[in-house]
Amino acid sequence: MSAPAAHLLVIGERTALAWVLGEQRMAFTANRRTEASRLRRGDALLLYTTRGTYHNPTRDRGRVIGEATVLAPVAPLTEPVAFEGREFPIGCPLRVERLAPLRTGVELGPLVPELESFPDPATWSARMRRPLVPLTAADAERLRRALDAIAGPPEAVLDSYLALA
Repeated sequence: MSAPAAHLLVIGERTALAWVLGEQRMAFTANRRTEASRLRRGDALLLYTTRGTYHNPTRDRGRVIGEATVLAPVAPLTEPVAFEGREFPIGCPLRVERLAPLRTGVELGPLVPELESFPDPATWSARMRRPLVPLTAADAERLRRALDAIAGPPEAVLDSYLALA
């Protein structure tokens, strides 16, 4: 069996972020079924919030804010989840391993030129328009090391994220 994969899990809306962290699940739109079905039990998800997640893109930066582990493959949800008028009928359970304090984390943009996962740094932001961005093992490890100085047990900061809902 192959080693677990690592992905950036791109979250661009604060209510969805609060749901993911509170429910410890991820949900995907139907048109992302093929992409999401690649997730396997044990895969790592480095949680990435976009500049617009908190509705203030001039102040906020795109950041890796935490890490979660996929607990089971993506499957149809008993009840689809809806955010901002969009339906998310498939998903998977997660275990949030660590989390940075609200509005902090590892700013991704300055690191992009040094990451293998973004071969063209000039167009890296275009890759962030999908929910899952595959990472090389080296890039995942680099982001984890950067996160070490910021993130801790999720329960220490979870309430501030849940208040976003």
